[in-house]
Amino acid sequence: MANVSPTRGDITSHPDVSEMRDRYARMLGGRDVTLLDGPVFLLGLYCAVSPWILHYTTSQPALVPHNLVVGIAIGLLALGFTRAPERMYGLSWACCAIGVWMIIAPWVVGDSPDAGVVVNNIIIGALAVILGLMCAGTAAKSTSGP
Repeated sequence: MANVSPTRGDITSHPDVSEMRDRYARMLGGRDVTLLDGPVFLLGLYCAVSPWILHYTTSQPALVPHNLVVGIAIGLLALGFTRAPERMYGLSWACCAIGVWMIIAPWVVGDSPDAGVVVNNIIIGALAVILGLMCAGTAAKSTSGP
């Protein structure tokens, strides 16, 4: 019977060792930016459900679908960052733009919002801007190379 159990050996003699090392380096090159995907996704999830958490579905009905849609958009950005970071991290600036929009949305979309709604959207917007800038900075650092 043939010995099919894997053996541990040195792969330096493998004919494709340089190609395997290059592929491994490319694969891991942008993975440090995925550390931010979880917080971005959680921010999007919170943004989507925040009207029901803070109970402003009756006081600001226009902001309810707005926060839901924007939260879903932030969550989809985070999923895209996770799935294809090398292609999606150019869109981290979109996260910053969404954050700025979230800061001004209570006055544009809403109707004389109260302090709770304003503070909620300002916090969500500020976190989106900060996380977007961190994603953009990390992506730029990882693509610039050593």
